[in-house]
Amino acid sequence: MADISAAGRRGAHFVRNTKETSITVDIDIDGNGLSSVKTDLYFLDHLITTLAKHSMLNVELAALSNDHIVHHIVEDTAIALSQAIDRSLLERKNIRRFGYASVPMDDSLASVSIDLVKRQFHKVDLKLSNISTEGIQKEDLEHFVRSLLQNLNACTHVIVEYGDNDHHKIEAALKAFAVAFRMAVTIDSKSTGVPSTKGEM
Repeated sequence: MADISAAGRRGAHFVRNTKETSITVDIDIDGNGLSSVKTDLYFLDHLITTLAKHSMLNVELAALSNDHIVHHIVEDTAIALSQAIDRSLLERKNIRRFGYASVPMDDSLASVSIDLVKRQFHKVDLKLSNISTEGIQKEDLEHFVRSLLQNLNACTHVIVEYGDNDHHKIEAALKAFAVAFRMAVTIDSKSTGVPSTKGEM
């Protein structure tokens, strides 16, 4: 469950065990982008490592497939990672709340806007065109991003504006999400309490 360490850092330890997968995630919101990721899907490891690096999250994630079905490990990894991040945010006090980024990667450009309000909404358009990228099916890559956003308890729009290479498209999207998220979770020295006129998120 989520907690604040003695140093005041926002973090969480999360475990998800099902008949299909076993996943353990440790998150430090106030980290410096360090990660240790092991899913046995190298491109998925790369995407999560990229997310950690550019969001400045510290992420330790170990995922084991119990049924050896790729779709299940991709989906459950996204769910566990997102729920760990959500718990790390605690009451979301004193944060900027909003974040946005436009990130290029060679031929591709992705834009992300995020509101860390506790109302779930997501819009995703990755514009992937190939059947698979780096050994993972298109539908599973799309499902990874959707599952990540569905479990974050936030309003998030992820749009790939254009691109020719599907690897570049989804990596640009994850980098843009990371940069926008980093902005949104930053502590605002001018803010007091929950950043909402409602008095709660």
